[in-house]
Amino acid sequence: MSPWPLLMRTVSPGGNEGRLSVFIFHRVLSESDPLFNGDPDAASFRQLMRWIKECFNVLPLDAAVRHLSERSLPVRAASITFDDGYVDNFHIARPILESLGLTATFFIATGYLNGGIMWNDSVIEAIRHCKKSRLDLSSMGLGVLDLSTVASTRRSISELLNDIKYLDSLRRDEFVSNIVAITDTIPRNDLMMTSDQIIAMRQAGMQIGAHTVTHPILANLESKLVFDEVADSKRFLENLLQEQIGLFAYPNGKPDQDYRMSDVKIIRNMGFDAAVTTAWGVADDTTDPMQIPRFTPWDRTRFQFCARLFGLHLRNVAHRPVQNASR
Repeated sequence: MSPWPLLMRTVSPGGNEGRLSVFIFHRVLSESDPLFNGDPDAASFRQLMRWIKECFNVLPLDAAVRHLSERSLPVRAASITFDDGYVDNFHIARPILESLGLTATFFIATGYLNGGIMWNDSVIEAIRHCKKSRLDLSSMGLGVLDLSTVASTRRSISELLNDIKYLDSLRRDEFVSNIVAITDTIPRNDLMMTSDQIIAMRQAGMQIGAHTVTHPILANLESKLVFDEVADSKRFLENLLQEQIGLFAYPNGKPDQDYRMSDVKIIRNMGFDAAVTTAWGVADDTTDPMQIPRFTPWDRTRFQFCARLFGLHLRNVAHRPVQNASR
């Protein structure tokens, strides 16, 4: 019998000292992508889910947040989340979760449903299908990209996304359109889920949360635009599913970089039950429910996976995550 469940119990107790681990994913690929080895393929994801099921008691996120506030979490509590709304979540991740008796929360950027494509994917697919070994983007202030090998292409894409990410949305979209035109590629329309698939996800027992309309960096927006992005996303999903949407995920999600405390206040005042970030950590009873940390599991062996989670919980004992601003 594996020792990890017992070890995790010592650092992730329940009740008054309960701690919640929240895992974050984006895509689950049918097969490994050499350009993006951070996204698991189906086999790797199934193995990760087995490890999570072995080490943790997986709860729906809304129930986990409620138990956390009531100090009634079970030992080794965890929740699984996905961001953005990729169609492989429906075709690949969902059946694997169902086969293992697990549930997850899917945060949807509603503006890209039904044939849309996120700006970063437009860039990725343009570079992926570019037939040149060197791509000159000097006219845009982005230099010359080396696309001669898989490694150099992967590096070029990463640097390009970082260069563009924090531009204001109009300038960012202009850059993306220019890159697509220069590479002479056609943006894909099959990467994101449809409205019907969101409904089917919910009917299958998965949870759905809001993730804005166009996935902007909230810290770059005026308060009115932050409100509109979040409210329109929430309203769309509530009309689609005919139920209240109580969960939210901040786009990109780094505190003080991607969102501000003023944005947290907007989310809180909208009546959400909880919101998740991408700050690493483990939630406990001191954590602001509007700033719940999450963890990305990338380890490829059970020992590495469990050891990293054990260490993350140990660190949480000494250094607690984001404090509850409402207390």
